[in-house]
Amino acid sequence: MQRAVSVVAHLGSRLQAFSPALCRPFSCAQEVLRRTPLYDFHLAHGGKMVAFAGWSLPVQYRDSHTDSHLHTRQHCSLFDVSHMLQTKILGSDRVKLMESLVVGDIAELRPNQGTLSLFTNEAGGILDDLIVTSTSEGHLYVVSNAGCWEKDLALMQDKVRELQNQGRDVGLEVLDNALLALQGTVTSGCPSPSLKKNVAMGYVPCEYSRPGTMLLVEVRRKQQMAVVSKMPFVPTNYYTLK
Repeated sequence: MQRAVSVVAHLGSRLQAFSPALCRPFSCAQEVLRRTPLYDFHLAHGGKMVAFAGWSLPVQYRDSHTDSHLHTRQHCSLFDVSHMLQTKILGSDRVKLMESLVVGDIAELRPNQGTLSLFTNEAGGILDDLIVTSTSEGHLYVVSNAGCWEKDLALMQDKVRELQNQGRDVGLEVLDNALLALQGTVTSGCPSPSLKKNVAMGYVPCEYSRPGTMLLVEVRRKQQMAVVSKMPFVPTNYYTLK
């Protein structure tokens, strides 16, 4: 089972969305889940398989989440994207099209360099996160969430938003051992085993986005302080092509 879509978009760009995994369906009590090519590999390494967006995927291996996190920081890890929406954007105006849909400087990406970015709506609010890579083959390669593939594909096809600069995505460090709920919008947040503190990403007005800015946040109906931090929280040490 393979999903393939080819459409013509505005600005001389062409979108080609696909899910390249060779899927092998199997039955379970509640639904029919699809399997990625790495399904047997996950089982062989103790993967605990769960249902996600119609796929059978590992939520954890034999080691704990903390062990996996620290291994990634100290060595490296690979992430299987065969279940996710993968879109090729072709055409002379592909960069202009992409920059009208996401935050981030796509034009400055080097060949085969990727960046984490965000789909936004007409008001500048965050709809979804994604990774955009400028390939040496002359197209943009976009990977977005499996659970939002219909919405994300429709967004790229319609191109109806104006990219409005009403806010900025920032990193936040909580100055106490608690989870974060920002007065505004939090896009993600979790404990950081590497930093031994809680961190999050939040969407704040531009005047509050400078690193070092103190923000009052609400945690379980109690107010406490957080500080805007530069990202990435942990400096990267991986190899990039020159």
